[in-house]
Order: sequence, then C-alpha cells, then structure tokens
Amino acid sequence: MSTSQENAAAPRARRGRSKRQDNSAESTAQANSVPYIKRKLAPFEAVDSAAIDKIEAATDKLLEETGVDFFDDEIALQLWKDAGADVKGNRVRFPKGLIRQILKTAPSCFTQLARNPARSVEIGEDNIVFAPFYGAPFVRDMEKGRRYGTLEDFQNLVKMAYSIPTLHHSGGTVCEPVDIPVNKRHLDMVYAHFKYSDKAMMGSVTAPERAEDSIEMARLVFGRETVEQNCVILGNINVNSPLVFDGTMSGALRTYAAANQAAVVVPFILSGATGPVTLPGAIVQAHAETLVGCALTQLVRPGAPVIYGNFLSSMSLRTGAPTFGTPEPALGSLIVGQLARRNKLPLRCSGGFTTSKVADAQAMQESVMSMLAAVHCGANFILHSAGWSESALAVSYEKFMIDSDFLGALHVYLANVDINDDSLAVHAYDEVQPGQHFIGCAHTMQHYKTAFWDSALSDNNSFEQWSEDGSVQSEERAHKAFRKILANYEAPALDPSIDEALIDFVDRKKNSMADSWY
Repeated sequence: MSTSQENAAAPRARRGRSKRQDNSAESTAQANSVPYIKRKLAPFEAVDSAAIDKIEAATDKLLEETGVDFFDDEIALQLWKDAGADVKGNRVRFPKGLIRQILKTAPSCFTQLARNPARSVEIGEDNIVFAPFYGAPFVRDMEKGRRYGTLEDFQNLVKMAYSIPTLHHSGGTVCEPVDIPVNKRHLDMVYAHFKYSDKAMMGSVTAPERAEDSIEMARLVFGRETVEQNCVILGNINVNSPLVFDGTMSGALRTYAAANQAAVVVPFILSGATGPVTLPGAIVQAHAETLVGCALTQLVRPGAPVIYGNFLSSMSLRTGAPTFGTPEPALGSLIVGQLARRNKLPLRCSGGFTTSKVADAQAMQESVMSMLAAVHCGANFILHSAGWSESALAVSYEKFMIDSDFLGALHVYLANVDINDDSLAVHAYDEVQPGQHFIGCAHTMQHYKTAFWDSALSDNNSFEQWSEDGSVQSEERAHKAFRKILANYEAPALDPSIDEALIDFVDRKKNSMADSWY
C-alpha cells in the first residue's frame, strides 16, 4: 500500500471505530467479566534476597528491643503474654522468631464467598482482586461539586461497583454516609452491600461491637454454619502508626478472627511523620506492625484468614502535606511484596492514589504510578482501585469510572502474552506477501474482536471528528458514563426472607440505642 493509500485508509478506519464507539463498553465488559484475575505476569522483585534478609533482621531488632504498644485491650496483652512475648504495661516485645512461628498457621490463600457464588474471590498466591475506594468523608462529581457523602452516595457507589465488571469486589466504606449517626451508619452500609450487590464485601471496624454486627448480618445472609467454616466478610484494620494498636482496632481484629473472618492488617506510614523518612526504615516499621497484627489473628484463632496490608506514603517536606502516587512508595510496594511472599501471606497493596482534587492529568499520572506498583509487587487484594481523590478525603464519581476503565487494561496486561503457533502468525504470510497489508486478511479477521483492549471511555477519533462531537474531555465522558450506569442499574436478586431478616436486624439495633454523632 502506498503512502497516499495509507493516509486515505486511516480516516476510514477511524470513522469505522467511531461507528462502534457505543459498543466499546459492552465489549470491554464481556472481555473482563471474571470474578478475579489469575495473574500470568510474574511479580517484580526490586532487591535481592540479601537486602530482604537485612530488612527482616532490622524488623526482628525493632520488635525485640522497641516493641509495639497495645492500648485498652487487656485480652490482646494476655494473649501475647501466654504466647511468650515480653509484656510490660501496654508495651509488648517479641523474642526473635516468635512472630514467624505463630504465623505458620495463617493460610497463604483463601476463598471469600460472595452472595452470588459465581462472584466469590480467591485471595492469595497468583490471584488479584480489585476493590473500590474506602473511607472518604466527601464525594465529588462535576454536576454537584464537592460535598459530604450521604447514604444515597454510598448506595450509588455500591451500585456502580456491582455494575462495573473490572471491579471484583464491593469494598467496604466506599464513602462515609455522614447523614447517618456514627453509631448506626455501619448497619446501613452493610445492608447496602448485601442489598445492592452480590459481590464479596467488607464490614465495619470502627468498634468491636460494630464488627460483630457486620458478621451477624453476614450470618443472616449466608447461614451461621457457612460463616463459621468460610470467610464471607473482610475487616480493614489500621495500625495507629508508629507501633501502636488501639483497643478499637485490635478489638475489631479479634472479633473478625474469632469468627473465622479475615482481618486486613494495614499500617499507615507517612514517611517523615508516622514513620522514618528513609524508605528502608519505613518498610521495616510497616513490616513489624503488619506482622504483629497478622500474628494476633492466629493467637485468637489459628488458621483464621488474614491479609498482610501495606500503605506507604510520602510527604512534602516543605509543607508537611501528604503526597500520593510518588515513586518512593511505589518502589517500597515492590519490596513489601517480596516480604509478604517470603512470609507466605496474601498481600493488600496500594490502589489508584493521588493528591489531585479532580480527575485530571495529575490524578491519572499519580494513580497509574501507584496501581502499576501494586500489580507488579504481587498484591492479591487491591483496595482503593477506583475513585480515590484528594489524598483520600474524597471519592470522585468521575475518577471512579476512569480508574475502572484502566482496570480493564490491567486485566489484559496481567494476562501476559500467549505465545503459540497461531499468535506467532507465520502462516499469515501465506496470504500477505511482502509489501501488502494485513487489513482484512484471514488472520486479522480471526482475531480482530479480541486482539486489543478497547477502552470504554477513551476517544480515539481524529481531531476533526472529536471537534465535531463537541470536544468532550475525559472527565465529561466519565460523568455521562456513571450517570448511565445508575440509570440502568438493576439490583441483583435477594431472597425476600433474607432481606426481611436484615431489615429487622437493622431496625432492632438502631432502636436499641440513641443517636450518636461522635
């Protein structure tokens, strides 16, 4: 084909793509409609085994000489004392080897059942589960702007996570419904997950009794015996870094573990503030905190599922503001992945982090840096995969959609390259001779529907076509996409008797206590 022929053919190809633009979301959904990812791309190892040995030796020293404080949890202190730790007041010090010995009962992989069995997920080993954002008090969209999250927002985000095939998990506190009293909102959140989604989900951790309420609601859905024998709900347990577990978090952790449900143990390392400013030092502290929390689950119930969590972040040393999506924590995630694999624990790692306030170029640059680190470090459960905005203060509806679209690309990326006689395509040259083109040849026609990932949001038209269509930018396309999802949403079936039991439980619990906003 001559240059003039190529130039003539290119606009026709672009116009052809424009005609099928409306079908791209459907094709992407079909390509990525899987309960979770089975990775075929090996995790990346940033440092050699000698460096990992040094980190583990420093961790042992920190745990043995400095230790970890447990406040307002006499049960945890007694468990540690009985296990052979040195307990003085609230401080627990750990003889070398004790933590790793305790962790031998922790499973390297486990199944979390979903309300719909076809959506159950495997967490650990070569499996990856994408879950949405968690914990923001604010929400934002282009139409209504930035505002406090409400129960309606919470329900909307659950519906979106359910409807988007690239997200495998319903998540937990996808936003804080601040229009509901603090002591009661966990009931509405757990009910919303069960009502508006049939994917696997997370429960409350803001008090041990709220964790117990979450588990009890799961028992109503799955049955008491099923919950006793299987993981059906996760609890995200945050360490009060540096080196402190408060009674709320350790109590919630014990509640989940006692019920055979998985705690996700996560330090919060803001390097230079809640952890050392040097990356290796921050990793040592994070490793120590996480191992201790994971081990506590095994003291409560040997064999209980648990996830090794990682949350490394940096800060602006000029202003003190936290920064996200920067290269140092991304590198740290790679090393943390090596530590989790050495300790044979499932790993939760970073998601689409950013400090940007809107779904702009900064947001996606930082989010891609963070997400690629997560998939390359070998993470099994990736929280904050969609919607994170404004340093975790807000969840963005538009970014939720853009992030979810990028997750579709990661599905393809993590599948790696299938090299076989057909994909090598040598036989295609029987039809396509030197100097000819592959457009329309048998090999191309055989594979054109599946050869490339097709974004549901990107605009690949010519400048002229894009201009004629209104010069719509990515955030605007994402806004239309989430509005369409909510307009077309249909709730998954829920047994009416289960729904009635859940509503009755929520009503009885709410009526048993006065509203509290603290």
